[in-house]
Amino acid sequence: PPLLCSPARVRWGWGGGPSPFAADARRPPAPLVTDKAVRRTVLKTVFSADKVPEGLDAIVVGSGIGGLAAAALLAKVGKRVLVLEQHGKLGGCCHTFSERGFEFDTGIHYVGQMQEGSLMRFVVDQLTEGQLDWAQLPATYDAVVLGEPGSGSTYRIRAGEREYFRALKEQFPGDGAAIDEFERLVKSTGRGVVLLGVLKMVPRVLASLLCRSGLLPRLSPFCQLALRSVRDVVGMLTANRELRAVLSYLFPTYGVVPSKASFSMHGILVSHFLHGAWYPRGGAGEIAFHIIPIIRRAGGNVLGKAPVQRILLDSQGKACGVSVKKGQDLVNIFAPVIISDAGIFNTYERLLPAETRALP
Repeated sequence: PPLLCSPARVRWGWGGGPSPFAADARRPPAPLVTDKAVRRTVLKTVFSADKVPEGLDAIVVGSGIGGLAAAALLAKVGKRVLVLEQHGKLGGCCHTFSERGFEFDTGIHYVGQMQEGSLMRFVVDQLTEGQLDWAQLPATYDAVVLGEPGSGSTYRIRAGEREYFRALKEQFPGDGAAIDEFERLVKSTGRGVVLLGVLKMVPRVLASLLCRSGLLPRLSPFCQLALRSVRDVVGMLTANRELRAVLSYLFPTYGVVPSKASFSMHGILVSHFLHGAWYPRGGAGEIAFHIIPIIRRAGGNVLGKAPVQRILLDSQGKACGVSVKKGQDLVNIFAPVIISDAGIFNTYERLLPAETRALP
């Protein structure tokens, strides 16, 4: 999520402070909690001024997985964090809702890279103290249907770094070279993500110089392919319209049509699911249900029905708090660090004042 904070956050991050992963937080999974009243105490806590902890170290706008993860990492090193969510139910796209006796997810349908030993699995296990039980979907975890079901063409997507592309070649035997090149491009974008991390860790002057010099596309396939759309890259690979559709089928996951989506974004998603897909037993709501208590144990809180109207800036233009609407009143809450998980456009176009939005 975009960070809007004081230099205190930078000093803490680079000052040799404690690591949120210093100790293994995993413990044996507890039985699944199905009592709705108990779950409401975790996932439906409504904002009021008296529930705001004193001595806050940080405020997070939005309780999606990005906001909750940031807050939990801070909580794990003893920071007191307040997470504010405009929706009545906490968790962002991890929250669920019930209709006619059935429970529905709002965002998560399955998750990749949850195999034992992966970095993603390690991080999620630590954030949830090992309380999520991940069920792996079958080896053929997706089917792409082109045309009407029953009369159209169906293509199967298989799990496995080799099996994924091998299955495509079996279904499109005349397009092996195109699929090989697609594999090469996807894997090159996956490796290129490392460069984005490096850019965030080097001094800002050096990162700005690299960005402005035009060297990045030469150094990284990720940066080169970020400027090209999924439609253009896939169209360059093959004239087979059905193969183009199958190579592009993941676009609803990030919500942008292939003609407008960056191929690098698409490549990251394809790489994410190469080893298959997993689903948390009990539903996506389990993710927030097991992260929120970690934040509260450290003296923080996570509150719903707390629409943040704006991010407050001090006289030097640094973020120092937020203004929350409660009924007809505005409640101002202050902290040295403000983290926005409300999305880049909401953050810069709605939450910051006009004079700040006008800055480069």
